[in-house]
Amino acid sequence: MDREELLGATPEDSEAPKKKQESPLISLEKDLAFYADAIKEVAIEIMIEGISSYPIFVAHQHEVKLGEIILNKEELNTDWTIQASTLEEFVEKGIINKDKQEQFLKVYKKPENFMCVFVIVPEGANFIYYPYKKV
Repeated sequence: MDREELLGATPEDSEAPKKKQESPLISLEKDLAFYADAIKEVAIEIMIEGISSYPIFVAHQHEVKLGEIILNKEELNTDWTIQASTLEEFVEKGIINKDKQEQFLKVYKKPENFMCVFVIVPEGANFIYYPYKKV
C-alpha cells in the first residue's frame, strides 16, 4: 500500500476542492514526525534490553489494551496516543497469527531506520512503516 492510499488521496481528490473531512492519517503523520525521536529511543531501548528485536508501536485515538503508553495525546496536546509493544505480544494476543509470523518478518523493516506502527482507526487497523529523520 503506498502513501497516497494510506492518506486517503485519489487522483480525483487533487483536483476537487476539499469538501470532505481530512483523513486522520494526515494528523498521524504530523504526530509521528513530532514523536520520532522519542519513539526511536524507545525502540532502541526495547532491543538493547533484550525485550524484543521487533518493536511495534500502536497509534490510536481511543483506549487500547496493547503494549504500554509511551506518548499520551492528552498530556502532549496531540491527536494520537502511542503505545510500545513487540512482535511477541502481537503473536501472543493473536493479532499476528503464529503461522503468519515468518511472513510478517519478511516485510518488517529495520527498526533502526523505520518505526513499525500498528494504526487503529474506527474502520480497522493496519501496519505502516514510518521513516525516522535522516541525521
